[in-house]
Amino acid sequence: MCSWCWGFRESWDNLQKALPAAVNVVNVVGGLAPDSKEPMPFEQQQIIAGYWADVSERTGAEFNFDFWKNCYPRRSTYPACRAVLSACKQNAEQAMIDAIQHAYYLRAMNPSDNSTLIVLATELDLDVQSFTDDLVSIEIENELQRNFSIRRELNVRSFPSLVLAQGGTVTPIGIDYGSHMPMLEAICGSLIG
Repeated sequence: MCSWCWGFRESWDNLQKALPAAVNVVNVVGGLAPDSKEPMPFEQQQIIAGYWADVSERTGAEFNFDFWKNCYPRRSTYPACRAVLSACKQNAEQAMIDAIQHAYYLRAMNPSDNSTLIVLATELDLDVQSFTDDLVSIEIENELQRNFSIRRELNVRSFPSLVLAQGGTVTPIGIDYGSHMPMLEAICGSLIG
């Protein structure tokens, strides 16, 4: 649910296709905004909608601004994180990430709502009852907290972030929204060195 992550998608997808087979991609959910039932203040809605416009201008990513008219925006991203972890149990982690991003940015659906996430699980043909149970389970909450610990250990403070971890060494990889090549070169250079 980070607009810059959505703007990074094309470059990220291209990078993943080009990575050497020895590189294992591991997603870590970062959190961003804790659970909240409170509506997002109008001023904050305007600021975030402005971020969307900035991301679109800089990266060419498409956004459906109807979200701000049709939904009840809340600053709450943990439900989407839990949905990714729940879908992972059914081998659908990346499919859920894609579904959440498309729902939020293109379909004007609110992934802060468990009801939206359950719709997405249904569309992905997951075992919806298991997904629904997992979404609110202590097991997934523990996994969420474990991911937050990993994020902190990797010293990740912004989204999106890339980190190359090898042999006890952690190397941040600079994000490039325009091309995957500088990131690929940095990763391959670190692997050789």
